[in-house]
Parts: sequence; structure tokens; C-alpha cells
Amino acid sequence: MLKDITLGQYYPTESAVHRADPRTKLLLATVYIVALFVAKNIWGFLFAAAALLLCVRLSRIPLRTILCGLKAVMFILVFTALINIFLTKGEHLLFSWRFINIYREGIYTAIFMAFRIIMLIMGTGLFLTYTTTPIMLTNGLEYVLSPLKVFGVQVHEFAMMMSTALRFIPSLMEDTDRIMDAQKARGASFSSGGLIAKAKALIPILIPLFVCAFKRADDLSVAMECRCYRGGKGRTKMTVMRFSAADWLWTVLAVLFVVAIVFLNRIPAGFTL
Repeated sequence: MLKDITLGQYYPTESAVHRADPRTKLLLATVYIVALFVAKNIWGFLFAAAALLLCVRLSRIPLRTILCGLKAVMFILVFTALINIFLTKGEHLLFSWRFINIYREGIYTAIFMAFRIIMLIMGTGLFLTYTTTPIMLTNGLEYVLSPLKVFGVQVHEFAMMMSTALRFIPSLMEDTDRIMDAQKARGASFSSGGLIAKAKALIPILIPLFVCAFKRADDLSVAMECRCYRGGKGRTKMTVMRFSAADWLWTVLAVLFVVAIVFLNRIPAGFTL
């Protein structure tokens, strides 16, 4: 069910990750993304996965809750894996039929890319949405992007837009699930037929979904105007962000994490990207 997708939701609990400064968590998310693309062999990926599982344990968020967020990107995972399997060339041919050639290197690349996307979604979701409220995420983004004000960029509006988009992902999933239930009650079928038939069956969902999305956006704009929201100019914050000793510790661990990934790339492995 789409309503089981947890991507973009905040999980309220008390943990070391929740208490971290939002700027620190933005740094951790950025470092983790860079590390995943720096990792070139199985050792780097295993170390990144172990670090992620440790952070999940520290956050006190059930692993099943985070894994449910992967349902939203399942199509991307499958599509990326198939593209790498059929288009990656190599030296060890495993299967050949007409124009289809599957190499061992293609299978390895597909597995690595799938795990990279999975850990990418889990890592960014853990630090940016599951453990950070939308207000704190907005404040953190605004502070990190504040140097762009010199070039005339509306940093506060951009940060508000990004955090609001993340916040409304679960709401759009709920709307989609509700629309599908209404269509099924009227005789629509989304599971019968081939792939093309299933894709065509989803078309009637798009129009009411867009209507719901625009209605939510209009309601949100009216609510912000009623509260005299006029952007970030001259706006104060109720919570002042301050780095603590724990935040500096997280920063040091992030640097050591990248150093470890670079070191593990030097260890020989059966296959490297």
C-alpha cells in the first residue's frame, strides 16, 4: 500500500541523531552521498552499509520503517539494474542471444548501483527527514545556503520550498492511495493485464492527484498569508541553532568516514567500479 511508504516523514523519538544540529545532519548527508560515489569496491560499500546501520540504531528508528521508504523508488531500482545488466560491456560473457549480451561485469555493476541507490535513499532520509522536523530543516538549509545571498539568491524561499516539498511527499502518497481505492470501488483494476495496460490504468489517477496537489498548495498559501508570512526578510527564529560538543564529534567522525572509504578503495577486490 502506498500509505505504508514512509519517505519524507518525521519519526518523533529521542536519540543522539535527533538531537544533532540540522546543519550537522546536512553535512552528514552530503558526506555520505560523496562517500557512496567515492567507494569503488565491495569493502567500501560494506563499510558504508555498516556505518548506516549503526546510525539507524543510534536514531532508535525501526529499520523496517526506513526500508518502507524504498517502495517509492522500487521502479528506479529495477530500471537502473536492468540498464546496467544489458548495456554494460566487459570481458566475461555469460549469456548471448541475438542482440542481447550479458556480461559478468554488467551484473556486478547492476548490484553495486542498486545498493548505492538503496543506501543513498536510506542515508539521506535518515539525516534529513526521519530525524529532522521541517522547520529545523528549513533553518539548516537557509544557514548553509546563506552565502548565496551575495548573488541575490532568495535563500529562505528556496529552503522553505525544499522542506515543504519533502514534507508533502507522504501527503501525496496518501492522496494517491485514497484515489486508487475510490477507483477500485468503481470497478477499476490496476493489477490485471500486461505492463502497458497497467500503465494506462494509472492515467485516470493523475488528474485527481494534480487537483489534490494544487488544492493543498492553495490551502498552504492561504494559511501562510493569514499568518502574515512575507518571506525571510527581517524574519527572526524562535530556536537559535548552536553547535554542541556532540556536533563537533559528528563532524570528526564524518571526516574519518571519508578517509576510511578512500583507504578501503586501495584494498584489492574482485570487482571495482
